[in-house]
Parts: sequence; C-alpha cells; structure tokens
Amino acid sequence: MYKVFDVHTHTYPEAIAEKATTNLGRFYEFVCAGKGTYLDLESQAEENNVQGYLLFSVATNAHQVEKVNDSIASLVDLSRSHGFHTMGFAGMHQDYPDFEKEILRCKKLGLKGVKIHPDIQGVDINDRKLLPLYDLLSCLGMGLYLHMGDNRPQYRFSEAEKLLDVLELFPRLTVFAAHLGGYNDWEHSVPLLKGKKNVYYDTSSAIQFLPPEKSREIIGQLGAENIMFGTDYPVANTREMLDFFMKIKLTDSEREDILWNNAMRILRPDDDL
Repeated sequence: MYKVFDVHTHTYPEAIAEKATTNLGRFYEFVCAGKGTYLDLESQAEENNVQGYLLFSVATNAHQVEKVNDSIASLVDLSRSHGFHTMGFAGMHQDYPDFEKEILRCKKLGLKGVKIHPDIQGVDINDRKLLPLYDLLSCLGMGLYLHMGDNRPQYRFSEAEKLLDVLELFPRLTVFAAHLGGYNDWEHSVPLLKGKKNVYYDTSSAIQFLPPEKSREIIGQLGAENIMFGTDYPVANTREMLDFFMKIKLTDSEREDILWNNAMRILRPDDDL
C-alpha cells in the first residue's frame, strides 16, 4: 500500500465545523462528504495509509484571521502528537491591518505558509492589497497556497493570468496552485501555467471531475514531479479520492511521488522535528 500525504485539507473547530462545511457546500452547490473536523479527517487515515497532512482554513473576513491561525496551529500540534507528519498554513484576509505582525506570529507558531481562497474572499490574486503579503512570504521563504479556477462567470478572482502577474513580480515566491491549476478551468489554465518555476499543484477537486486519461494528460503537462495528492477535505473523503487517483494511468514511481515523495521534498514537513 502506498504511503499518503494529503496536502489539501480544510479543518475547523468542533463548534463551527458544521456551519463551515454547510457554507462551503452552499458556495459550490454540493454537499460536503466530511464533517470538517480534524478528528473526522484522521478517522480515515489508518485504512488508507495516510501518514501526514497539510491543514488550513480560509479567513472569510479580517476578524477571523487570528482565531483561524490559532486553531490551525493547535490542530497541527494535535496531529503531530498522534504521530502524523503534519504541517499547517495560516489563513489571511486582504483587509487584515498588519500582515507582517500576524505572519511573524504564525511563523513562531510553526505555520509554514498562507492559504488564500480568492473566490470566497472576493479578491483577485493580483490585487494590490495582497502584494505586501506576497513580498513578505517571499522574503521569509514561506509558501502561498491558492485556490485556483472556477468556470462560473461571477467567480473569476483566481484566473491563471492573475497568478502570472504575481509570479512575474515575485519570482522567488513558492506557490501551490490547487486543483491541478484551475478548478473546472483546465483547458484555459494549464497551458498558461505549465513550465512555471516555483509553482506546484495538487489533485484535489480535479481528478473526480476529469476522465482518467485527461488527468493523465494534465499531469504530463504540469510534470508529475510538481504534483501532490490532495482530497480537499471535507469536500471529499480520502477513500473516494484515492479511488479516482488509482484510475489514472501512472507508473508506480509517479504514484509514489504524487502520493508521498513530492510532499516530503517540496513541503519538508519534518524539518523542525
């Protein structure tokens, strides 16, 4: 059985998990498969050989930022105490008043980067408000995880062209472009993003919507060495996403890399252990 590192998980405190997953499902017009709590996520680990996670949550307004980050840091500690190779990315909102103060605090908490969901937050990837944040992350060597893509006309905040603007301004910034670079927008986004340096991808909310041969084609274009396995929990559960992944025609080496090795090499979750 392959070892698995899940690089795309949204986890919430027990008190708000039901509301958060309901709102997420309402935004995307589906029902989330998971409860949204870390313990529900972990309950799927043993039967699927999951040995590590990247945890994050989205700050939908500036007032949520610090609570989100305290929660993620606490859940990372819990996960590690259970023996997992787990790390966390902070949430940030474009209207938060002091990026530097909060990011430095998050760095002390052990968080390794920042997650932005442009469409839910209502902000373009290349919005001027976010540029100081990107500069700070680049200087600190912290990663930027971005939701990418949507084919609904009212949600064009995370188009690939807008990411290209950011990459040109901050060539040293490490970017994780979720959903194989563009949820439901692959024909447009993949040709623009392929070959870009310091950009990595995950399989979440992508491979279940694509024929296996199309997933294989996109993985070939973006490079299997640049792609990591993700579930987008609580959107989907581990087993169902692994079933979709195993239908893609890949070599054993490519499977091992996408499921585990690439995350160990790119994210390096054990560096501070």
